[in-house]
Amino acid sequence: MKKIYFLSTCSTCNRIIKDLGLDDSFEFQDIKTNKITTEQLEQMAKMSGSSESLFSRRAMKYKAMGLADKNLSEADYKKLILEEYTFLKRPVIIIDNSIFVGNSKKIVEAAKKELSV
Repeated sequence: MKKIYFLSTCSTCNRIIKDLGLDDSFEFQDIKTNKITTEQLEQMAKMSGSSESLFSRRAMKYKAMGLADKNLSEADYKKLILEEYTFLKRPVIIIDNSIFVGNSKKIVEAAKKELSV
């Protein structure tokens, strides 16, 4: 399976898609217009190790909701991501049995390497 969860209005996501040369062999899911399902989130969490690893602390609502001051559980992370798409660290790229979460240079390079294999 080749899939990317992204935000079409995110310039960073669009740049990464272009840099990686992702084509129509990938399934593209814009998380704003096509919300993540519980099953999809559970699959991503299983692949990445936890829902927390998929959670973005950079989201504007993270500070606005005062979440930095709270001790969040795995269930909290899952609930927040399902309720508010901006809490998903983007993009999430799945290539067969590998998952790449976020937009750090290291993650993007690892995805690029996986695509070239």
